Amino acid sequence: MNTQNLKGNNWSARKVEFAYIVSVRNKSKIVETLTDFIKNQHITAGEVTGIGAVSEATLRFFNPSTKNYVDKTFKEQMEVTNISGNVSEAEGNPLLHLHITLGREDYTALAGHLLDATVRGAAEFIFYPLNTRVIKVKDEETGINLYDFEK
Repeated sequence: MNTQNLKGNNWSARKVEFAYIVSVRNKSKIVETLTDFIKNQHITAGEVTGIGAVSEATLRFFNPSTKNYVDKTFKEQMEVTNISGNVSEAEGNPLLHLHITLGREDYTALAGHLLDATVRGAAEFIFYPLNTRVIKVKDEETGINLYDFEK
């Protein structure tokens, strides 16, 4: 098996064949750290999944009627039961599009688009890069960034 150990700003990783196993350091911002990871590894398209624990998370909900986002921050210890998403590019920059499900102490759950979250404990991810570029462009009708396969 071909493996390679890697280190970056608040993350460490192991490349195993065509995937990466990534650990985000305690007290780090997840989106900021994973963006550093994809830039460092030149990942322009792919899939990501993850689990962990956070002490703060800012989620975003899109209202299609108004074409506006509503952001809400939760400051409490929560289990990350799932983060899933993809990697693409928008306006020439790498873009992580992540959704998260969080378990609260009372066993209720929160879910939404992840703006960012602060690790409190551990955060573990698996990246599956694709050997291509995928570009997202804002669609005026819906008000959101959509894949543009013409670019």
